[in-house]
Parts: sequence; C-alpha cells; structure tokens
Amino acid sequence: MDKKEALEKLKNEMEADIDLPLYGSANLVFGEGSEDAEILFIGEAPGRREDELRRPFVGQSGKLLDKMLAKIHMPRERVYITNIVKRRPPQNRDPFSEEIQAYTPYLQRQIDIIKPAMIATLGRFSMNYFLPDAKISRDHGTATRINAHILVPLYHPAAALRSRKMFQELEKNFLELPKLLKDAKTV
Repeated sequence: MDKKEALEKLKNEMEADIDLPLYGSANLVFGEGSEDAEILFIGEAPGRREDELRRPFVGQSGKLLDKMLAKIHMPRERVYITNIVKRRPPQNRDPFSEEIQAYTPYLQRQIDIIKPAMIATLGRFSMNYFLPDAKISRDHGTATRINAHILVPLYHPAAALRSRKMFQELEKNFLELPKLLKDAKTV
C-alpha cells in the first residue's frame, strides 16, 4: 500500500470511529498536502472555516501560513498540514487534554505514514504533545531532534495575527526552516 492509500485508509478509519471526541458535532478535518512532504505542520484544532470546508488552515490564520510558506518558496502542496485534534471544539475553545489524547494515536500514524524530516508545530498544544515541558514563548524556533524528525515549535498563525511581536518571531522562525530542514536531512 502506498502512502496516499495508507492516509486514505486512516482517514476512513477516523470517520468511522464514533468513540472519538466531537464525533457528530463537527466535521473531520484530516489534513492535506503531499504524502511525501519533508515538513509536516501540526496545529491544534480546526476553526469554523476549516470545519465548513473540511480543510486545515483555510481561514485567516491559513492565509498567513500560506504567506509564510511563500516566503520560503515552499508552496502548500509540497508540505502536509494537519491538526492534533481533527474536529472543531465548540465555540472554538482550546482542545481538552482528553480530546488530544484520543486523537494523538491517529496523528502518530499520520506521522509514521508521511515520515517527514521535520515537524513544525503551530502553537502550544501540538508543541506540548512532543515537548510536554516546553513553553512556546521561550522555545519557539528552537530545533530539537525527536527520533527521526527535527521538531521546530512555532507560534500559531492566529496568535501572530493578534500580536506584532509574535508575527515578527513567526516570520523569523519560518525563514530559518529551510536551513533547519537541510540540516535535518544531512543527519
């Protein structure tokens, strides 16, 4: 089975898993992009627009993510974008730890299928899945090797839209991703 088929099978399995939190109250937003992506971006959970379109990062924060990708000459089609929780929490609240725990086995299987050289987490929830003691304000942009991947925590684009300082830090960290990716592939 190739990667595309494996991802489709996993998506169908998630659609059928009625025990997953938020099942029935929101659409599944599985993820999209290249199954051969070198960089996997992981956000926290879909928002209203993402739930409507069943696509990750298509609202205002998605537009900013697309602009940041353009700055590093990496179109959205060359990366893979998903969330740690794959259904929208009510009123766009933060995901609960039980929701994160329920969805992470599926996320790990996505990672295992795609096998990216780099994982870029967008915001603290996805970062803390990999680095439980990390703080986004302190650790953003700092590359850490985790198994076969380089992990780079980044500010969430939605937070960068609300803060000029976070926007500048997100942009700076994005501009460093190509070098970090090159380093990750040579190790």
